[in-house]
Amino acid sequence: MDCVFTGKVSQKGQVVIPAPIRKALGLKKGSKVLFELNNGEITIKKLPTALDWASLVKQIPVEDVKFDKNGYLDPKKSPDFHDWMVNG
Repeated sequence: MDCVFTGKVSQKGQVVIPAPIRKALGLKKGSKVLFELNNGEITIKKLPTALDWASLVKQIPVEDVKFDKNGYLDPKKSPDFHDWMVNG
C-alpha cells in the first residue's frame, strides 16, 4: 500500500477524502465514486467520466476493411484484416 490516511465520519455520515488522494485521482466537486463493501472493508473507486471513456476509445486501433458487393471481405483490399482480428 503506497499511502495511508485516516479520517473520521461526521454526524451526517460524511467522510472527507484526503486532498492527496483527490488530487491523484482527479476528483473534483461533482465527481462520482463507487462504494463497494466486501468482508467488512470499503473500497472507493472513481467512476469514469464521458471524457475518460472518450480518451480510452481513442486508443482503440482502427482497421479500414473493404467488403465486396455481397458483403464478403476482400482480402486483396484489406490484407491485414485477418491478422488484426486474430492478434489485435
